[in-house]
Amino acid sequence: MKNSDQIQGFLFENLNIRGQLVHLSESFLQAIKLHDYPVSVQHLVGEFMAAAALLGSAVKFPGTLSIQAQGTGDLSLVLAECSSQNSLRAIARWKGLCEEGLAELLGAGQLSIIMATDKGPRYQGVVPLERPQFSQCLEDYFNKSEQIPTRIWLNTKPQSGASGLLLQKMPGSDLDDIDGSEMENWNRICQLTDTLTHEELQQLDNEQLLFRLYHEETVRVFTPEPLIFQCSCSRERTLESLASLGKDELDSLFEKEEFAHVKCQFCNREYNLSYEDLQPHLQEPDVTRTTEKPNPNRTLH
Repeated sequence: MKNSDQIQGFLFENLNIRGQLVHLSESFLQAIKLHDYPVSVQHLVGEFMAAAALLGSAVKFPGTLSIQAQGTGDLSLVLAECSSQNSLRAIARWKGLCEEGLAELLGAGQLSIIMATDKGPRYQGVVPLERPQFSQCLEDYFNKSEQIPTRIWLNTKPQSGASGLLLQKMPGSDLDDIDGSEMENWNRICQLTDTLTHEELQQLDNEQLLFRLYHEETVRVFTPEPLIFQCSCSRERTLESLASLGKDELDSLFEKEEFAHVKCQFCNREYNLSYEDLQPHLQEPDVTRTTEKPNPNRTLH
C-alpha cells in the first residue's frame, strides 16, 4: 500500500461525481497500540477512522468532524475524530467477548456525525444503527438526512491498517437530469466500484486502484494529503475542564487529594494537577459549576 496515511480526492469529468480514497497505517496503529482491543473492535475502530478521514476531508472550517456510535452491546462506544488539519484519533469502550459484526458488537444503538467549529456552532446528525454494516449506516445518513447519494467502501486489516473509498453525487446535479442520464451514470460508477475486493482496497496504490476500476472513464486526480494520529488533549485544556467544575467542587476535591489525576483515554497521557495550577482559570468570569467530578478515566475531547 504505497499511499499509507494519505487521503486523495478524485473527480469524474462530466459526470458530477466525486470520490475520496484513504489509506491508514501508522496513524491507525498509534490509535490502537495503547489499548488491548479484541480483533473485532480493531476492525470497527479502523473503519471509523477511515470514515472520519473520508468525511472530514470536506470540512473547510477550523474544527473537527466526529463519528460516534453508542450501543447496548459489548461495545458501548466507538468514536473517531478528524480535524481540519488532517489529524486523527479514536477510542472504543468494550467488555465481554465482542463477537464479529456491527449488530453483535453494538446491539441496539445510534450513529452520530458531529461537526464542531473551534469557535462557533456545533452540528449533529443522528441515525439508528439499522444496517448490518457500518458503511451502510453512513450511506443511510447521507441518503436520508443530507439527500446526497453516497456510497462508502471500508476495510480494516487488524494490526496493519485501514482503507476506505467514498463516492458522492455532487449536490445540484439532478436539476438538469431530464433524460435520467445522471442517475444512470451514478449507478454505473457504483456497480464498477462494487467489484473492488477488500484485498485490492488494502494493497493497491491509488493509481492502480483507480485504473483497475475506471479505466474507461476520465478521472481527474488531486494531490494527496498526509494524515497523522494526533491527540488534541493538553495541559491547558485539562485545566480548563477541571475549572469548569467550579471552586466549591474543587475545594472539596483537593481537601482529600493533593493532586487531581486526569487521564486522556485517546492517548493515555496523564495530567497531575495541583490546586495552585488551577488558580488562574478559576478567576475567569465564565467558570460554571457542574455535578460531574474528575476521575482517572475521564475522557478529554
